[in-house]
Amino acid sequence: MGTFTTADGTEIFYKDWGSGRPVVFSHGWPLNADAWDPQLRLVAEHGYRALAHDRRGHGRSGQPWQGNDMDTYADDLARLLEILNLRDVVLVGHSTGGGEVVRYLGRHGSARVAKLVLLGAVPPLMLRTKANPEGAPGEVFDSLREGVLHNRSQFYQDLSAPFYGANRPGADVPQGTRDAFWLMSMQVGIKAAYDCVEQFSATDFTEDLRGIDVPTLIAHGEDDQIVPIGAAAHKAAPMVKDAVLKVYPGAPHGLTGEYEEVFDRDLLAFLKD
Repeated sequence: MGTFTTADGTEIFYKDWGSGRPVVFSHGWPLNADAWDPQLRLVAEHGYRALAHDRRGHGRSGQPWQGNDMDTYADDLARLLEILNLRDVVLVGHSTGGGEVVRYLGRHGSARVAKLVLLGAVPPLMLRTKANPEGAPGEVFDSLREGVLHNRSQFYQDLSAPFYGANRPGADVPQGTRDAFWLMSMQVGIKAAYDCVEQFSATDFTEDLRGIDVPTLIAHGEDDQIVPIGAAAHKAAPMVKDAVLKVYPGAPHGLTGEYEEVFDRDLLAFLKD
C-alpha cells in the first residue's frame, strides 16, 4: 500500500502486491481498487506484481475539484508507472478503467507497456451520435448524473442490480456483492462521480484504439447492461491490430461467480502467452 502525488498535488492511493512482471489494474466507475482484489490476489499468487490505484476522487485518493477528466486520469496512471519505474507492464482496465488505459496509450505510448486487457470497457464511444448510432442516448447519462446528485445512496443501491445482472431471471448475485458495490460507490466524491459520467460516456477513444501496438485481449459480457457490447467491444476489436475478442454469453458488466472464473482463466492465459 502506498500513495504518490500528481502534478497538481493530488494524493493517489495504490496497492502493490507480490513481485515479478507488473500487472496494473484500473477500476470502473464508481468503484475503487478494491473491485480488483480477487484478480490482484490471483496474479500475485501466480508470480506477478499486482498493482491498482484509486482514481482521483475515488476511494482513498484525494478529492480535488479539478482534473476529473480522461486525460488527467491517464496522466495520473502515467505518474504511477513513472514513480515506480514500471516496465514491461500489462495494463488491465474495466469499464471506465478501460478508457483510462486506452487514453494512457494514446497520450504516453507503449514504451512501458507490453500487453493490454480491456474488460467491459467503454471505448470507442458510449454516447449515441450520428456517427455512432449504436451508442446510448444522452438521456441515459443525464439520468446517471441526476442519480448522483439526488439520493446517491439509493441510486447506487439500485445501480448494483443491472451492474451485476441481478435483475435478470434466475440470477444468483449475493447480496454482499451488491452491498460492496454500494460501499465503494459511497466513497466517491460527488463532484468526481458527477464529472466522470461525462468522461466515460462522451470521450471518443477511436484514435487511441487505432494507435494501440501491443497484444490486446478484449473481453466483454454479452448481456452487459451498463456498457452494451454492440457499442463497445464489437466496435473496438476491429480497430485494434490483432486484438483477441472474448465474448462471455449471458454475462453482465460486473463479473461474479462462474463468469468471473472464466475471465480469471483467460487473464492468466493471456499473461503467460
